[in-house]
Amino acid sequence: MPTKSLSDPFDANSDLRHDSACRHGHHGPGQCSCFDAADPNLERRMDNGELAATEPHHAEKKAQDTLDEEALIDRAVESAVVRGMFGHNEINRRRFLQMLGGGTLAAALGSVMPLDKVKAAIKDGGPLEKTKLRVGFVPITCATPIIMAHPMGFYERYGLDVDVINTAGWAVARDMSLSGEYDASHMLSPMPLSMTMGTSSSSREHFIMPAIENINGQAITLHNKHKDKRDPKDWKGFRFAVPFEYSIHNFLLRYLVAEHGLDPDQDISIRVIPPPEMVANLRAENIDGYLAPDPFNQRAVWDEIGFIHMLTKEIWDGHPCCAFACSAAWAEEHPNTFGALFRSLIDATQYSSDLDNRAEIAEVISSRSYLNQPEPVVRQVLTGRYADGLGEVKEDPHRIDFDPFPWHSMATWILTQMKRWGYVSRDFDYNRLAEDVFLASECAEVMKELGYEPPSDTYKNFEIMGKVFDYTDPEGYLESFEMRRS
Repeated sequence: MPTKSLSDPFDANSDLRHDSACRHGHHGPGQCSCFDAADPNLERRMDNGELAATEPHHAEKKAQDTLDEEALIDRAVESAVVRGMFGHNEINRRRFLQMLGGGTLAAALGSVMPLDKVKAAIKDGGPLEKTKLRVGFVPITCATPIIMAHPMGFYERYGLDVDVINTAGWAVARDMSLSGEYDASHMLSPMPLSMTMGTSSSSREHFIMPAIENINGQAITLHNKHKDKRDPKDWKGFRFAVPFEYSIHNFLLRYLVAEHGLDPDQDISIRVIPPPEMVANLRAENIDGYLAPDPFNQRAVWDEIGFIHMLTKEIWDGHPCCAFACSAAWAEEHPNTFGALFRSLIDATQYSSDLDNRAEIAEVISSRSYLNQPEPVVRQVLTGRYADGLGEVKEDPHRIDFDPFPWHSMATWILTQMKRWGYVSRDFDYNRLAEDVFLASECAEVMKELGYEPPSDTYKNFEIMGKVFDYTDPEGYLESFEMRRS
């Protein structure tokens, strides 16, 4: 069946940016021609998220072709090559085409790169450049798709022999990824952003996040001695643990206490502790609580050390947590292998999203080789029927969910919080960075290929503790907080 085309990369009036939107409400590449590549104000308006600030809307939009699947692949290859040639800079591409024309560019590319051969290789799939892979994981339930894909055959389905490597914590996962010891790794969703910006280590390298592993799935656990302190306003002086500085856990904890009037840098202390060490630290009363991944919230209840104060879905329902990530260079060097790994994890994530599969998965991943936790603890997390440590059994099937789609606006929100709390001080283009790291459009393509239904857009607004995050105005959102370091 024909499908709507990708924008023509050799057309000066097309827009190759991921899901760009004009101020007239048209979404998607090439759907509005309300811009002029020679307009001197174009760069400013693009940086502001506008394609036209003063022109009247054209009476007729640029016509859209329809392409069959083979032609769509051709167009995707052409688009990727042209975007790469101009460093993903739309302004330079359009100005070049306006001056010299699409034919000149096509001829120039054809003289140095056999595009027809590239297209053919992609259509044929091509042999895997590498079949034996090392993929790291930290032993938490957020890593469920990466873990269960090993014993349940999802990697083998795509011709891969994957060693999943139990990793002590996120600093180790980062360093093993940067050194190339891991081909890919389970990461916290802010990590590829910080690694690309060079804020989380001495090395700066472009990392990509093709898919989210899980949404929700975290909780705030407090020591049993604090059962009378259920109001965050009473937490002054508390010592909390989070799994990593560049984690959704850190940013959600900071958000929560700030909304209750506590300064996260002055009124409480936040330290980094690897998740497997959190229960022991709570038992020893080295900390008063943690905002952490499971199964360590449920394990504290199981061991009668702590109680679940709240699930993080009560702060932001549907928030991202963990992800599958690798370096952009590795993906470019191993395109077929990357594609196979990508598909296997999308399949595994979708399988994990089905509640009917959760008990089976809990049994598989609880073993010593993976989470090394009592099976009832893991089952309580994955099925959502759990004891809260306060004498109640709760039912919440969405305590943890598995949704692979990496919304660009998730990355934009994370970046606002990194800037809010001083983890990054320089100015940057929020959406461009989000799109360079979170591969939402590519994830949508793979989901469609595998028969799943992705969202039609890559940006949407979110609500965090009753406050709407407007992704079109990240700086305005940032400045709306009285308590911030920036």
